[in-house]
Amino acid sequence: MPIDDPSHKPRPAQPLKLAYVPGVTPGKWIGRWNERQDRELQAFQRPEDEVVDDLRAGRADVVFIRVPDEGFIRPADLSVITLYEELPVVAAAKDSAVAAFDELDLADLAGETFLDLHEMGGVETGMEVVASGAGLLILPMSVAKLYSRRDVVARPLAGVPGTRIAVAWLDGSADPGIEELVGIVRGRTANSSRQPSVQAEQKLTARQRTKERQSRSADKGTAKSGGRPAAKGGGKGAAGSKGGQAQKTANKTKGGRKGGKPRGSR
Repeated sequence: MPIDDPSHKPRPAQPLKLAYVPGVTPGKWIGRWNERQDRELQAFQRPEDEVVDDLRAGRADVVFIRVPDEGFIRPADLSVITLYEELPVVAAAKDSAVAAFDELDLADLAGETFLDLHEMGGVETGMEVVASGAGLLILPMSVAKLYSRRDVVARPLAGVPGTRIAVAWLDGSADPGIEELVGIVRGRTANSSRQPSVQAEQKLTARQRTKERQSRSADKGTAKSGGRPAAKGGGKGAAGSKGGQAQKTANKTKGGRKGGKPRGSR
C-alpha cells in the first residue's frame, strides 16, 4: 500500500471546547494553552443557566461556572474546582443617591426596589431598566463591567452573599487535554510534573533510556566475545589444540629414544 495513503496518516486531535459564563475573561489561560499545546482550543461565552447543559450534552469539554460563595453542592456527575471570589456590586442609575457613595452596605438600601434578572430576561435588559431609575441590580463586579453603561453606576456592596468562579468538567472524562487545561488554570508551570504532557514526555524519555542501556549491554557482550560466539567444547578450542600438540611432541621423543643408543653408551 502506498506510504502516502490518507488512511495511514494520524488524524489531528479534535479541538478542546471551552465554555464560560459572562464576566469570565479566559484570555490569559487561552494564551498559555496556545504556547504549550498544538491542539486547537475553541472558547465561547454561554448564559449561566445553559453552560452546564452544554457540558453534559458534549457541546463543551470544560466550563467556567458561577457558584455561590457558600452552600454550593457539587453535582454528582461533575468535577468542580473553585478558582476565585467575585466582588458584589449594586448597579443604579447615574443620577440616583447610590452614585454619591464609594461603597455601601445592604442596610443602606432599605426600602429600595431590587430587580430580578430572570424576570428582566438577562443582564443587558436589566441594565436598561436600572438606567431608567426603576430599580437596582445586585451583580458580580465583572458582570457589571461587561454590561457597563454611561448612565449606570456600580458600587461595591457588603452584606450580600458572594459568588465564585469555578472550573468544571464531567467526572471520569478521559481526555488528557481537560487535565492539561485545568492545570494551566490552576497556575501550574509548563514543566510541572503534574501536567499530562510532562508525564507523557517523562515516560517516553524513560523508555528511550531503557533501550539505550539494553543496546549498550548488547554491544559490550559482543565486544567480549571478539565479535563472534564463543567456541563450544574444550577439545576443539585453544586448550584442545595445545593438548594435541603436546601429545605429538611426546610421541616423537619416545620414538627417537627407541631407535637410538642408550644414554651413556659409546
